[in-house]
Amino acid sequence: MKKASLILFVAFFGIALKGFSQSTAPADFYAGKWEISVLGSPRGDIKFVTNLVRKDGKLTGELANPADATEAKRPITKIEESAKKLVIYFESSQAGEISIDLDKIDDNNLKGSLMSFEATAKRIKE
Repeated sequence: MKKASLILFVAFFGIALKGFSQSTAPADFYAGKWEISVLGSPRGDIKFVTNLVRKDGKLTGELANPADATEAKRPITKIEESAKKLVIYFESSQAGEISIDLDKIDDNNLKGSLMSFEATAKRIKE
Protein backbone atom coordinates (compact mmCIF):
# COMPACT_ATOMS: atom_id res chain seq x y z
CA MET A 1 0.00 0.00 0.00
CA LYS A 2 2.89 2.36 0.75
CA LYS A 3 4.34 1.72 -2.71
CA ALA A 4 1.04 2.60 -4.38
CA SER A 5 0.78 5.83 -2.37
CA LEU A 6 4.36 6.73 -3.22
CA ILE A 7 3.80 6.06 -6.94
CA LEU A 8 0.64 8.17 -6.96
CA PHE A 9 2.43 11.00 -5.11
CA VAL A 10 5.34 11.01 -7.58
CA ALA A 11 2.97 10.88 -10.57
CA PHE A 12 0.88 13.78 -9.21
CA PHE A 13 4.00 15.84 -8.42
CA GLY A 14 5.40 15.19 -11.93
CA ILE A 15 2.16 16.30 -13.61
CA ALA A 16 1.95 19.42 -11.44
CA LEU A 17 5.58 20.33 -12.15
CA LYS A 18 5.06 19.91 -15.91
CA GLY A 19 2.05 22.27 -15.70
CA PHE A 20 4.14 24.97 -14.01
CA SER A 21 6.96 24.65 -16.52
CA GLN A 22 4.60 25.37 -19.42
CA SER A 23 3.61 28.80 -18.06
CA THR A 24 6.85 30.48 -19.16
CA ALA A 25 7.37 31.94 -22.60
CA PRO A 26 9.62 30.24 -25.11
CA ALA A 27 13.20 31.19 -24.33
CA ASP A 28 13.55 33.42 -27.37
CA PHE A 29 10.05 34.86 -27.94
CA TYR A 30 10.58 38.29 -26.33
CA ALA A 31 14.25 38.53 -27.34
CA GLY A 32 14.82 40.93 -30.20
CA LYS A 33 14.18 44.52 -31.18
CA TRP A 34 10.96 46.24 -30.10
CA GLU A 35 9.48 49.71 -30.54
CA ILE A 36 7.43 50.64 -27.47
CA SER A 37 4.96 53.55 -27.69
CA VAL A 38 3.44 55.27 -24.66
CA LEU A 39 0.41 57.43 -25.50
CA GLY A 40 -0.82 60.53 -23.67
CA SER A 41 1.93 61.00 -21.09
CA PRO A 42 2.56 64.49 -19.64
CA ARG A 43 5.52 64.71 -22.05
CA GLY A 44 3.31 63.72 -24.99
CA ASP A 45 3.51 60.47 -26.90
CA ILE A 46 6.85 58.75 -26.31
CA LYS A 47 8.58 56.03 -28.30
CA PHE A 48 11.28 53.78 -26.89
CA VAL A 49 13.40 51.38 -28.88
CA THR A 50 14.96 48.38 -27.18
CA ASN A 51 16.89 45.29 -28.12
CA LEU A 52 16.09 42.64 -25.53
CA VAL A 53 18.85 40.05 -25.25
CA ARG A 54 19.05 36.94 -23.12
CA LYS A 55 22.09 36.77 -20.81
CA ASP A 56 22.48 33.95 -18.31
CA GLY A 57 18.88 32.90 -18.95
CA LYS A 58 17.38 36.35 -18.26
CA LEU A 59 16.28 39.11 -20.59
CA THR A 60 18.06 42.44 -20.34
CA GLY A 61 18.55 45.59 -22.37
CA GLU A 62 18.03 49.33 -22.31
CA LEU A 63 15.37 51.77 -23.46
CA ALA A 64 16.37 54.49 -25.92
CA ASN A 65 14.27 57.41 -27.14
CA PRO A 66 15.39 58.02 -30.74
CA ALA A 67 13.42 61.31 -30.93
CA ASP A 68 15.35 62.85 -28.01
CA ALA A 69 19.11 62.56 -28.52
CA THR A 70 19.78 64.47 -25.28
CA GLU A 71 18.00 61.88 -23.16
CA ALA A 72 20.32 59.14 -21.95
CA LYS A 73 19.48 55.51 -22.55
CA ARG A 74 17.65 54.02 -19.60
CA PRO A 75 18.96 50.64 -18.42
CA ILE A 76 16.30 48.02 -17.80
CA THR A 77 16.56 47.00 -14.14
CA LYS A 78 14.44 43.82 -14.30
CA ILE A 79 12.20 41.91 -16.69
CA GLU A 80 9.44 39.47 -15.73
CA GLU A 81 8.11 37.25 -18.49
CA SER A 82 5.49 34.58 -18.95
CA ALA A 83 3.83 33.06 -22.00
CA LYS A 84 1.32 35.91 -22.21
CA LYS A 85 2.89 38.85 -20.36
CA LEU A 86 6.08 40.93 -20.32
CA VAL A 87 6.88 43.43 -17.56
CA ILE A 88 9.86 45.75 -18.09
CA TYR A 89 11.17 47.70 -15.09
CA PHE A 90 13.38 50.78 -15.47
CA GLU A 91 14.40 53.88 -13.52
CA SER A 92 12.47 57.07 -14.22
CA SER A 93 14.17 60.38 -13.42
CA GLN A 94 10.99 61.62 -11.71
CA ALA A 95 9.18 58.58 -10.34
CA GLY A 96 11.89 56.08 -9.40
CA GLU A 97 11.49 52.52 -10.65
CA ILE A 98 8.40 52.06 -12.83
CA SER A 99 7.22 49.30 -15.13
CA ILE A 100 5.74 48.86 -18.56
CA ASP A 101 3.24 45.99 -18.37
CA LEU A 102 2.57 44.41 -21.77
CA ASP A 103 0.26 41.54 -22.71
CA LYS A 104 0.91 39.40 -25.78
CA ILE A 105 -1.54 40.13 -28.60
CA ASP A 106 0.18 38.09 -31.31
CA ASP A 107 3.72 37.18 -32.38
CA ASN A 108 4.63 40.79 -33.24
CA ASN A 109 2.44 42.97 -30.99
CA LEU A 110 2.06 43.61 -27.28
CA LYS A 111 -0.39 45.95 -25.53
CA GLY A 112 -0.63 47.24 -21.99
CA SER A 113 0.24 50.26 -19.86
CA LEU A 114 2.90 52.38 -18.24
CA MET A 115 1.32 53.64 -15.04
CA SER A 116 -2.10 54.87 -16.29
CA PHE A 117 -1.00 55.50 -19.89
CA GLU A 118 -1.63 53.17 -22.81
CA ALA A 119 1.44 51.38 -24.13
CA THR A 120 1.98 49.22 -27.19
CA ALA A 121 4.99 47.36 -28.51
CA LYS A 122 5.74 46.22 -32.05
CA ARG A 123 8.49 43.86 -33.03
CA ILE A 124 11.03 45.53 -35.33
CA LYS A 125 11.73 43.20 -38.22
CA GLU A 126 15.14 43.40 -39.81
